[in-house]
Amino acid sequence: MPSYKSAKNFWILAALLLIGGLAGSAATDALGPHVPFLKSAARIGFDPVTLDLRFMTLTLGFRMGLGVLTALGLIIGYWVYRKL
Repeated sequence: MPSYKSAKNFWILAALLLIGGLAGSAATDALGPHVPFLKSAARIGFDPVTLDLRFMTLTLGFRMGLGVLTALGLIIGYWVYRKL
């Protein structure tokens, strides 16, 4: 059974990765017009799929654009997590 501490660590890791990814994406948006190769990104995920059950509609999908600075932000977020 996982302890409270390990669950807390997961949420801290998730938050740091989210912050790192957002910071990397923001840096890409800011620097992209000046340094064109930073705008290139690999698209990872799958298109949305819809399941219509008449009384409920469920749509699932996931897409992530992984660029150079976004990946760097994720790595820095993980590095900060390891230093805590």
